[in-house]
Amino acid sequence: MADTPSSLPALLALRCPRCHQGKLFSHSALNLRKFDEMPDACPVCGQAFEPEVGFYWGAMYISYGFSTFIVAIVGVLLYFLAHDPDVWVYVLVVALAVLAFTPLMFRYARAVMLYAFGGTHFDSRYCKAS
Repeated sequence: MADTPSSLPALLALRCPRCHQGKLFSHSALNLRKFDEMPDACPVCGQAFEPEVGFYWGAMYISYGFSTFIVAIVGVLLYFLAHDPDVWVYVLVVALAVLAFTPLMFRYARAVMLYAFGGTHFDSRYCKAS
């Protein structure tokens, strides 16, 4: 197991859980029309990215956790940096922050779901030499 690289950097880079090389998403997160598109399988090792039908429904709960974290952080920052503004300021800024981070929350929620519950782990036999 000493030669097994950590999955955390691969997860953060949104790479395949089996080979840590193939991209999980087809387009940039900045492409707002296609930020959610995933290939059916890893382009490097062929690992299926949807282990079963409806697999990513659970990612909604992970995304909800990310949203809650953003709401809490933005709320605390507004409280201290803006000296406890009116409620409408909290609502507007938090809503804009969550909306701005939606593509990233979507992607990382799916990646966490795949890494945690997809049943696939790193296997160096599937890595292509760089």
